[in-house]
Amino acid sequence: MGLGRLGAAVISAAATTALSKAADKLPKENREPFERTNHRGEAVTLLEGPVAVLGALAGVIAAPSTTGRVKAAALLAGFVSGAVGAYDDLAGTTTAKGFRGHLSALRQGEVTSGAVKILGVGAAGLVAAALLPRRSRGFGAVVEVVADGALIAGTANLTNLMDLRPGRALKAVTALSAPVALVSGPAAAVVGAAAAAAPADLGERSMLGDCGANGLGAITGTALAASLPRPLKVLALGAVFALNLASEKVSFTKVIAETPVLDNLDQWGRRPR
Repeated sequence: MGLGRLGAAVISAAATTALSKAADKLPKENREPFERTNHRGEAVTLLEGPVAVLGALAGVIAAPSTTGRVKAAALLAGFVSGAVGAYDDLAGTTTAKGFRGHLSALRQGEVTSGAVKILGVGAAGLVAAALLPRRSRGFGAVVEVVADGALIAGTANLTNLMDLRPGRALKAVTALSAPVALVSGPAAAVVGAAAAAAPADLGERSMLGDCGANGLGAITGTALAASLPRPLKVLALGAVFALNLASEKVSFTKVIAETPVLDNLDQWGRRPR
């Protein structure tokens, strides 16, 4: 990892750690809206989400070798996706689930918090994609913007789908970001934030929630859109699209539990079952 990218990771990790300590000192009445019950039936906090996103954004800002347009795209995608995710965390209900559920409710005139999140993440991904540098012109550029926007929004949603067990979403964004962290300040920032947030997440004291998963996922998607060569970007988009589509029919938790290699990776660092 280049010095500039290493600096982004270090600053991101330091900012995430500092913000986490500050969040721990908040009065109980300020922490209560973020308290949830995890898969074990134990209390956890969703404050990890805004803390990790703000930490990653600090790393993006600090990355000296990242071009202005890429930096602006990552900041916009991460902040807006994190913000609409936080809205869903605090105002959301479980009456509608998944793309199909939220869009079905929207057709019936009900604007769910999930629909707001879907539209917000999608719009943020498209605008962020439009900000990225382009070599193509005309119709080719339009196609690339739409594809990159889909990659950014799809990665944000896919990360959120992974946030069902401790550390799973953090491992996912780290696995996606690490290969391009050598050339991408935003990717390095995500790795730093994920590393700092991991102990509390794996220890089941906190979780990313929609805010953290969507925010970190959107920054990761922006890094992939800005860094990958076109053939790899097409493969990444295809994989992200397929996994998002599969999530409407298949339980990722069940598939992971039934696949030894994936289960071992999923259990790594976590408390015993």
